[in-house]
Amino acid sequence: MDVARQLLDELMGRNRNLDPSVKTKELNWEDEEFCTYFMVKFCPHELFVNTRADLGQCGKLHDEEAKKLFDAAKQCRKKIQYEEDFLRFCTNMINEVDRKIVKGQQRLLLMNSKLEARPVSKQQEQINTMNEKIEKLLREAEEAGIRGDVDQAQSLMQMSDQLKEEKDELIKQHESNGWSVTAEYAASQEKQMEVCQVCGAFLIVGDAQQRIDDHLTGKQHLGYSKLRQAVEEMMEARKKPSPRPDERRRDDDRRRDRRRDDHRPR
Repeated sequence: MDVARQLLDELMGRNRNLDPSVKTKELNWEDEEFCTYFMVKFCPHELFVNTRADLGQCGKLHDEEAKKLFDAAKQCRKKIQYEEDFLRFCTNMINEVDRKIVKGQQRLLLMNSKLEARPVSKQQEQINTMNEKIEKLLREAEEAGIRGDVDQAQSLMQMSDQLKEEKDELIKQHESNGWSVTAEYAASQEKQMEVCQVCGAFLIVGDAQQRIDDHLTGKQHLGYSKLRQAVEEMMEARKKPSPRPDERRRDDDRRRDRRRDDHRPR
């Protein structure tokens, strides 16, 4: 119910159910019902819906008119506070995923060290030797084909196919000895992994382009990318010279005077 009410408020306005003849309260971006993150740039709660990083439903209104008023308003203490809160929230999320990235890298290093330390059995040595011979025969067959020696190329291909059959037979013979041979073989064929430096997901090095594209366009990757970009933009903007304190104080005084005039009886 609250979600539906919030959606209607955002689409039709907060005063959708009021009598048109009744004077409504003037819209003010400082009202507590509005999402401060949304007014500064965007609401992080909208970035990760239905992902592992889902933050849940935002409890504030995302009002475009209030956002326009916020953008048009001159810099003041409250506006600066909103920006500080947004920057702090986004930075905390980035720091959290950065810790996840470090842990993921450490996990991969540990896995790789265990694989390297694992002793290779006699059967696995035979399989590795056969793989090397098969690759060599295939290279020689390709070179023979380039030279135009079709008979030699076909002969080498037949030898390669025969060796593949022998290798498969060797694997089948030793499967009855337990899982060790097949596990070692799988470990030797295990694809190299890496950690995405944006969102912390595990990726396969050299994976198919379609899977890479799916990852790059996924909600979680795009969400953390947007967070990082927003923080970077705000940090760059801070490097620019800001208004002097006396100018900022005069702006605050003018705003207070306008608000005081609005509340005077007419």
